[in-house]
Amino acid sequence: MDVKEVERLIKISKEHPLLPETYIPWQIDPQPDDIFLPELLTSLQGLEIYDTLTPLQKLELGRHELVQVVASYAWGECLFCLFMTRHLLTLPADNVEHRFILRELIEEFRHQEMFGQAIQKLGGKPIKQSGMHKFFGKFSNKYLPADYLFMGSISVELVTDVYGNYARRAPNIYPVLKKMFDLHNIEEGRHILFTKSLLKTYSQKAGYIKRTLYSYVILFNIYFVRTMYVKKEIYERIGLENPEEAYKLASKNFRNKFSENCLKDIIKFVDEWKGFNLVTRWAWRWLLNAKV
Repeated sequence: MDVKEVERLIKISKEHPLLPETYIPWQIDPQPDDIFLPELLTSLQGLEIYDTLTPLQKLELGRHELVQVVASYAWGECLFCLFMTRHLLTLPADNVEHRFILRELIEEFRHQEMFGQAIQKLGGKPIKQSGMHKFFGKFSNKYLPADYLFMGSISVELVTDVYGNYARRAPNIYPVLKKMFDLHNIEEGRHILFTKSLLKTYSQKAGYIKRTLYSYVILFNIYFVRTMYVKKEIYERIGLENPEEAYKLASKNFRNKFSENCLKDIIKFVDEWKGFNLVTRWAWRWLLNAKV
């Protein structure tokens, strides 16, 4: 780990905190021309059915799917905070890793509150995680070793960062959401730098088998997150006549769009430590349609 770099990140976190309650203009209400999610990231865009939607249905699709994405962020960060709190007990209080994780916990808890307030502002109602999501989320958080959990966390952070970049740069994005993604992008950038620095100590020592396992941990984490975004209930809420059929089409469509638009950084990261091999490459292609 680059101790000087981590010390620099701690210093920035302390001296330049971004507080959601003052950084984000919560008092601004959505205007008629505002959007909540870029069309590129919506599950139905690109299908014939999307062209049959009214402008209001398209807007509502973006609103509901944005709420689902943000709720997934909050839930995932809450799980990771549970792990980091336990992990702190294994580290000396003066250790630089211990000190940075404290800063990260402070920021991650603020993010969770920020996401909850954004959902409330949008009048959103998140769809709960499935039993399978809950089981694997809690099981992996409780039983996987620290290096695997950090690998999983950085994969989600990298994908989340890309997703947020699309949203905050979109024309006419609702200003509250733009500032929310701006804040998240800045602070997650520090978390990603720290985690990459930390993981060098693991990946440099890892042999073929461990690199393979790391690759699978990252693969399943991304698949796990992606499957929380597209929900049949959303198509019911926007008034589609056949939500079941829409869900089937949207799931396949979103899988392809997610692969094309959101995996570049994570593929580059995994490739840096040779995480793609004969044992892993087929799974990335099969589950994520990744071009590896």
